[in-house]
Amino acid sequence: MAIRVALLGTKFMGKAHSQAYRNVNMYFPDAPQVEMKVIVGRNRRETKTARQLFGWQEASTDWRATVNRPDIDLVDISTPGDLHCEMAIEAARAGKHIVCEKPLANTLADAKKMLAAVEKAGVRHLLMHNYRRVPAVTLARQLITEGRLGRIYHFRARYLQDWAMSPDLHLVWRFSAASAGSGALGDLGAHIIDLGRYLCGEITEVAARLETFIKRRPAAPGSRQRQRVTVDDAAVMLARFRNGALGTLEATRFARGRKNQNTFEINGDKGSISFDLEHLNILKFYSVEEPAAVQGFHDILCVTKGVHPYADAWWFDGHILGYEHTFTHTIYDFLKALQSRKRIHPDFTDGVRNQAVLDAAARASASRRWVAVQ
Repeated sequence: MAIRVALLGTKFMGKAHSQAYRNVNMYFPDAPQVEMKVIVGRNRRETKTARQLFGWQEASTDWRATVNRPDIDLVDISTPGDLHCEMAIEAARAGKHIVCEKPLANTLADAKKMLAAVEKAGVRHLLMHNYRRVPAVTLARQLITEGRLGRIYHFRARYLQDWAMSPDLHLVWRFSAASAGSGALGDLGAHIIDLGRYLCGEITEVAARLETFIKRRPAAPGSRQRQRVTVDDAAVMLARFRNGALGTLEATRFARGRKNQNTFEINGDKGSISFDLEHLNILKFYSVEEPAAVQGFHDILCVTKGVHPYADAWWFDGHILGYEHTFTHTIYDFLKALQSRKRIHPDFTDGVRNQAVLDAAARASASRRWVAVQ
């Protein structure tokens, strides 16, 4: 029997998630098939257009009625952060499994409410941190788990963009704390925090600095009226991991020339790994166990069928994958987890832990002190 899905959200993430469901049906026959029932948006005309473009059966502007439909099994929340909590709690009460975009919520308190709701309802839940499912990142986790890096000393990561640098860019929802919760910290920093937790373990303490470079923006396109920006443009963090490793994390929308550079390096006593999303099929690996004459960072092309994670489902050996495949891999793993009734990560528990780091970073910046992650 197919999993009947409702998607809440018609913009960028709605498009990415829609393609993921289509791709699972086409490329992963071992997973439960998906019936793309209804897409929900605020604007009726735009939602109808999204239905046609993305391949959904129906369009609706009433998310609450959609969530409570008896012919829906799974609710996918791909909306701005201020809607996550209410939608997830309603979906859980209706007995629906839930996929939710990151970060889980705008506040730690809301994230905890969402976790309590899904646990009470006994529904399955997934947080869409898609970068865990880049084959190179999944392989990095395997190498660390196998002990190939030995004791981990450093995790350094940065997520750099430049789209917000123009002072003439108007006050979109991502510049509002009421809608987005935070700026670069939650939008970009949440990703590298999750990668740090996935690869190196839990973060116990942080020091941070948040900065808003452009403090007032046009209220609307072409408007002379300017309104206050209530989120950060950039965030830098120092982190201590439970295993003793040190972390440095940077997230900014003010890195001129950087469109979407998400990169990390991890150093251990036996080796190091390095990854850059702009070259997402490559994992760089250094090992002291190699002969001295050939020691150095080696490029591993992580799309060899039958050897690397997820490669079996796609093309011939060495044919590269793209950004969109990370969403497909995530949805595939969730559908398989529904089928096997096994827990999958990252889930809402991970979302709460990630939110706790975001919360600690904001408090650390305000106090200019190290803050323990609660």
